[in-house]
Amino acid sequence: MDTLPAELFTDPIWHALTSKHSHLAVIEGDARRYPVNVAPFATLAKPTELALWELHSLLAPGEYVWLFGTHYPQLPELRNEGTLECVQMVLTRELPPHTLPIELQRLTSEDADAMVALTDVAFPGFFRSHTYEMGTYYGAWLDSREQSGQLISMAGERITLDGYTEISGVCTHPDHRGKGLAASLIARVAQDHVEQGIVSFLHVAANNTNAIELYRRLGFVETRRPVLTRLARPGPGLGSI
Repeated sequence: MDTLPAELFTDPIWHALTSKHSHLAVIEGDARRYPVNVAPFATLAKPTELALWELHSLLAPGEYVWLFGTHYPQLPELRNEGTLECVQMVLTRELPPHTLPIELQRLTSEDADAMVALTDVAFPGFFRSHTYEMGTYYGAWLDSREQSGQLISMAGERITLDGYTEISGVCTHPDHRGKGLAASLIARVAQDHVEQGIVSFLHVAANNTNAIELYRRLGFVETRRPVLTRLARPGPGLGSI
């Protein structure tokens, strides 16, 4: 497979929050969002002014969310803070199993602080204290977790749809890059998907050329370039989440 169905992937947040992630959906009318401590994503059934008012009611003052697409009505009570172009990619082959001499461990709620600390190095604000609830995550530790070791690399699952699961949270500490950790962790997550009979996909910022090249080497193929819009409810900032 080298394409992803447009009916699902034009706005995968909507389809996730109305299916596999419906238990995580915070809803007001035509607006849906993930809880603030899970993910900064929201979606609308239709891009109308009423739906934006409903989204506004789901945001605390100073909070922002990302929505797929760019064509949203102007609403003075919601500030458009810009856009982010992404590359959407699908995995087209089975990856070889992990062979590095470092153990990959499944991460749990007890590792949430370490996961946030690691991902904040690369993409602050996207991975939050309860993002782990979106799927399964694996990590590699410097020394052991039991000895309060450092989480140095991780990868897991985020958007989940019928038949498709996103690989996300792919991050390696700068001091440990170039060792094959990210590729091994991606392969570990993708192995779960093969066993479950589902297709792996991912999103990456269009300007993250190093990551895109890695994904291409692993067998991911670009399917489209969605643009996300960041909308914020003006007010005092919420601080760290």
